[in-house]
Order: sequence, then C-alpha cells, then structure tokens
Amino acid sequence: MKLLPISRCILNCFLLLIPILAWNAILASKLPAGYQAEMFDKDIPSAVSLGENIFRSLVMFLPLLMPLNLVGRSQKLGLYIFIFGMLVYFLSWVVLIVLPGSTWSMSAVGFLAPAYTPLIWLVGIGLIGAQFYFHFPYQSWMYILLSIVFLSFHITHAAIVYLRLNS
Repeated sequence: MKLLPISRCILNCFLLLIPILAWNAILASKLPAGYQAEMFDKDIPSAVSLGENIFRSLVMFLPLLMPLNLVGRSQKLGLYIFIFGMLVYFLSWVVLIVLPGSTWSMSAVGFLAPAYTPLIWLVGIGLIGAQFYFHFPYQSWMYILLSIVFLSFHITHAAIVYLRLNS
C-alpha cells in the first residue's frame, strides 16, 4: 500500500522526540532545585541563552523534515543508539530525582548528566534521518554537528548553574 504524501510527512523523525519531550514535561518539576526554571535560567549570559535557544530550535525542528525510515544499516544502528541514549538520559534524571543528595548527583558529572547525555540519542536521530523530505543533500554529520553545537551551549548553561550552586 502506497502512503499518501501527508501520511509520509507524519512519519518523521520528530516522533522519536515525543517520549523525551513528554518525560521532560512530566518530570522536570521533580528535578533538584538547581534545575528549576527560576534558578536554572537566572543570570545566564545572553550569548549562552541565545545560542542554546537557536540551536535547540534547529535540532528540534529538523527531525520534522526527515522521514522516519528504518531500512538502511546505519538507520537501524541509529535506532539502537537512540534507544540506548534515551535510556541513559532517563537514568540520569532518575538518579537526580531519587538520590538528589548522593555523591553522584552533587558532583559536576552527575549534575551535568542531563545536559550531556542527549548527545547519544541525538546521534541516533542523526543516523536514522538519512534524508530530508525536500531535495537538499543530507549527511548524518550535519545534524550531529548542529546537536554538538546545541549541547555545547546547553552544557555551558548547566555548568554555570552548577558552579553558582557550588561556589
């Protein structure tokens, strides 16, 4: 059965982001105080906030333009990487929520984990999205590079908060 064009457009890589966005929306309020908006967004340099928001928007928007097909070898590998990365990301939140006073949660590596672990699932999306719906050349490294730039700003943002809390 041939899918209608609108149906093909609905089956895009943004679907992979839905469980992550739902997780964030449901559990963000359970994270330690340093991750709450009033503290997390306080006194962040505008260059960091602007860069983070611009690149976050690109990283979240581009999957809408990439068909969700799992036919190629790299796309199947991307799915495994995505699932593994999503589980690691979720685990980074669980530890902060369940054990906020633990050595891990109080360390820079633990506090920053929700900021750097998305790299794994973003690489997965980059591999799964093998093309755009329109005629523009796509290479996985393009999405992965945008993700790295976004995460550079995001990790910097989280590091500023961590340093402020621990100074």
